Amino acid sequence: MFSYIQGELAERNEDHIVIDVGGVGYLIYTPGAALEYMPAIGEQIKVYTYFQVREDAAVLYGFLRRDDLNIFRMLIGVSGIGPKGALAILSTLSADDLRFAVLSGDSKAISRAPGIGSKTAQRVILELKDKLSLEEAFTKKLDHQADMPAAALGQIRDDAVLALTSLGYSQSESLRAVGAVEMTEDMDVEDVLKIALKQI
Repeated sequence: MFSYIQGELAERNEDHIVIDVGGVGYLIYTPGAALEYMPAIGEQIKVYTYFQVREDAAVLYGFLRRDDLNIFRMLIGVSGIGPKGALAILSTLSADDLRFAVLSGDSKAISRAPGIGSKTAQRVILELKDKLSLEEAFTKKLDHQADMPAAALGQIRDDAVLALTSLGYSQSESLRAVGAVEMTEDMDVEDVLKIALKQI
């Protein structure tokens, strides 16, 4: 019903925001991690939404990026994961981090989300692994890191992954560790490796 909602940010709380659109306030539940990226109260904001209708309520969930909404939809498609559980996961892990956690089989990272136990985390990995690809994971990561040219970033990333695998780490471990590094223009392969090794 709602693809996105754009208006003035009227309220900002730990688990939800209120957007004023023409004098109507829309209460939208959001991942806690998204709060730091939101504008100040009174400024314009656009969130991509998922509208859930239950017998006892109609609830809006909102995300700053369409990619986060797509991952949210995938999560609620996992048996045993409802919107609240999916929101808890995305409050703990970014969409990018979740992709790498799923693809590398890192159930511990997923189970850090409140209310998500080890078995549920393993189910998330099992049911989403075939729906995600490493190529897509890196493409999305590059899209979200606009601080430096994609070509340069990609080359440094590939060299760092190659270096880790030559040190004896598995391909999935290497990909996940390098994917977790927030790269900037002044970083070289050695800088990325130092940070990536701490992730393993």
